[in-house]
Amino acid sequence: MGYAHEYARAVLHRGRVPMEPVDHVVDWADGPRRGKHYPHAEAFALPGTGDLADVPVAPGLWPGLAPVAPGDAARGFTLPLLSAMLQDSYGLTGRRLGVQANTDLAGLPYYPHANWSRGTAGGGGLYPVSIHWAAGPSGPLLPGLHHYDVHRHALHRLLAGDVTDRVRRALGDRAPDGAADTDQYLVLGVKYWQNSFKYNSFSFHVVATDLGTLVQTWRVWAAARGLRLAPALWFDEPGLNELLGVPGEQEAVFAVVPLHWDAPPAGPAAAGPAPAAGPGHRPVVRHRDAERSRTLLDFAALREMHAATLAGAADRPAPGALAAAAARPDPGGESDGESGGIRVQLPPPAPPATGLRRTLRERRSSFGRFDARRPVTPAQLSAVLAACADTRLAGDADPAGEVRLARLYAFVSHLDGIEPGAYAYEPGRGGLRRVADGPQGAFLQANYFLANYNLEQAGAVLVPTVRTTAVLDAVGERGYRLAVATAGAVAQSFYLAAAALGLGAGVALGFDNVSYAERLGLADGDEAPLLIMALGHERPGPADFHHEIV
Repeated sequence: MGYAHEYARAVLHRGRVPMEPVDHVVDWADGPRRGKHYPHAEAFALPGTGDLADVPVAPGLWPGLAPVAPGDAARGFTLPLLSAMLQDSYGLTGRRLGVQANTDLAGLPYYPHANWSRGTAGGGGLYPVSIHWAAGPSGPLLPGLHHYDVHRHALHRLLAGDVTDRVRRALGDRAPDGAADTDQYLVLGVKYWQNSFKYNSFSFHVVATDLGTLVQTWRVWAAARGLRLAPALWFDEPGLNELLGVPGEQEAVFAVVPLHWDAPPAGPAAAGPAPAAGPGHRPVVRHRDAERSRTLLDFAALREMHAATLAGAADRPAPGALAAAAARPDPGGESDGESGGIRVQLPPPAPPATGLRRTLRERRSSFGRFDARRPVTPAQLSAVLAACADTRLAGDADPAGEVRLARLYAFVSHLDGIEPGAYAYEPGRGGLRRVADGPQGAFLQANYFLANYNLEQAGAVLVPTVRTTAVLDAVGERGYRLAVATAGAVAQSFYLAAAALGLGAGVALGFDNVSYAERLGLADGDEAPLLIMALGHERPGPADFHHEIV
């Protein structure tokens, strides 16, 4: 077993055995920007997105239940569509000014401490994923490599000239569908310090979660318009780091997403042999991100996890390898004696008619605002669970999206007509199977590290588990990025389903994973609880301001 197994165990037990350095103190005054800054790169605005017609979110979140209307289907990406997807997912859409229970409340009215809303959730609100567009000649721009400026909804031109052949070669054989037939790619990097200044050794886990939330937003956004996106997680990472001009131990490429463009590729798209010239003769980005922090710290666990997941980066798993790490199937039986728990049938999930862009604008964390006086209905819970269970990253390790890595559990507290208890969700049956009896509110609050969520007031708290060590055994240590990104993708589906249904939601990483495994009867297995996701109605008449940007 490699270092990733050791790290996975440390993450699982960090509620009882703190990860080093235990004396880390966050220096907020010297923290990094929440986005990269290229002061000397040419910038140009992307098209406005206000005139783009909204489409229902349902085909993206519940694809098997809500087909795309013919008038909503796109033939491929265009510049207005890509601009809207970037704006809706990672761009700033408004300012958070609501009164809530998070620790940043006192600073929100002051501009230097402003909290900006985005369609995608981010661990700690830090958003360390950087988005680059490698544009080839079939697109609307001068070919080159561009960085998406989330604050200005603009592009920085970092490099002029077509480098898509470099991206294509880096992807290699058996890349996601369409990767060899396009000359438009989104390249996702992670700037570690933008997250590790707060989360230190835990940072690698958090940034992998952030990768999953962003990719899932894109997958939902594209599917709602009849398009398909699939990320590549295995590729020549050092080669792409070199292209971006970033030192891999500080910033690294985590994923490449090919785009199907609404135009034929200009010229042959096949990746020819690599040029014979050395690295000094290949075009690379010379612009550098202007770091705000004066002091940057190094964390051994983060450095070692980067090295562990970099080894074999281009060795894409064999077809079918990931199946060995699939979520456990639903057990058979109908009652206590046959399967160990009472079953409760849920209504069939009914997708709402909410618009995609409206859903993304209304996504937020409910920080302390849950109200148990209005119970969640079984139909609402059914729709949220179905959206989460349908979540797949469907990348190069699972091109067809056939392998379900995440399994879902629900701690029910205030659900109309369903007794309190802990339940396993059985998507094949569309119901719940009880694994622990009685009220769970005291357990939930006692095993949460912070004071910003009133979990005992939530209607239900959902818990996705992934067989993390089985993923590592099946596809290698780089699979840690896939396992945790999958949990992040489930979290994003949860947020969007809740917003579409008009429910409050909140996702947290700060809980005692081992206690949850013990309560759910998982202590002797390999399922790792990776997140807690609270669902419920919020208190009526909240104190808030409307401060939308777009």
